[in-house]
Amino acid sequence: MDRQNLASSSAPRGGATVHPPPQHDAWINTYRNLHPQWQSLLPPPHQSAIPISISRVNQVDAGRLDIEMSAMLKEQLVKVFSLMKPGMLFQYEPELDAFLEFLIWRFSIWVDKPTPGNALMNLRYRDERASEIRGKVRTGLEGPGLTVAQKIWYCVATVGGQYIWARLQSFSAFRRWGDSEQRSLARGVWLLMQRMEGIYKAASFSNLLLFLYTGRFRNLIERALRARLVYGSPNMNRAVSFEYMNRQLVWNEFSELLLLLLPLLNSASVKSFLRPFSKDKSSDSSVDESLCPICQGTPSIPFVAIPCQHRYCYYCLQTRCSASSSFRCPRCGELVAAMQRHGGLVSNIPQKQ
Repeated sequence: MDRQNLASSSAPRGGATVHPPPQHDAWINTYRNLHPQWQSLLPPPHQSAIPISISRVNQVDAGRLDIEMSAMLKEQLVKVFSLMKPGMLFQYEPELDAFLEFLIWRFSIWVDKPTPGNALMNLRYRDERASEIRGKVRTGLEGPGLTVAQKIWYCVATVGGQYIWARLQSFSAFRRWGDSEQRSLARGVWLLMQRMEGIYKAASFSNLLLFLYTGRFRNLIERALRARLVYGSPNMNRAVSFEYMNRQLVWNEFSELLLLLLPLLNSASVKSFLRPFSKDKSSDSSVDESLCPICQGTPSIPFVAIPCQHRYCYYCLQTRCSASSSFRCPRCGELVAAMQRHGGLVSNIPQKQ
């Protein structure tokens, strides 16, 4: 009876439904399902970048290689127009330089590839404005490349800026804006250009000092755009070949040695010393005796050497005899004791004091 009363008192009234009691691990399952969604709404945790040091020599070499590449392309392009009117390309030299710089930018930076110099030095551009690094940081070289806006501003500054400045300088020089007799407006513009150039050079020098100290941002354009050069691959070392340098050193030393020894050598004595070892014995019989043995031309003011009687130009024979008192005839190897005008009197060789 008591059980029936208890059941009747616990039964729902008014047709209400009874929910089963919650399971023991329901809260745990709900937390596991909602935690990933909650984490996706939160901002990613900030990861501090690993400090890295990029070789300053590599960065400077990369810029120099880009300049050499542009000069090489310009040289090849000028050869195409070599048969056209002379001086025609000189009028359009700023346009030609801007066109080549645009081509290099279009097929390197615009398509997220390094320039030729940067590729050789294992460098690439990284956007330093992206302070947050997503993902796992391993080497400190991670980071996004340049944005579209940075690429466009890079082209405007390097290609358009240099072209406009070159054209302004050539136009002002042609119009002679710097002359004192010019009107005040033209001279004011010229003074403004000179002042801007001075400010730019001072800023570039300051940026160079900062670059040497920190190793970041080679020029003002990279500093303004926050485009930093970092290594493209952390496992690629800079391969330096000293073969070309060694070759240059050997040839420079050899040329300096020749410049030192050649004035001390007597070509006539060397030739007479090597004549017995010559294989062509018949060449001596075919030598024209009427020619000067030194200049191989028809003697002007002909003189003969004593005692071999071979004819020389006066200036050739006098110069050799004045330079060396033991001058020997290049044709026969005989010691020249005196000189005589052809058909004239004998003149003694002046002795060196």
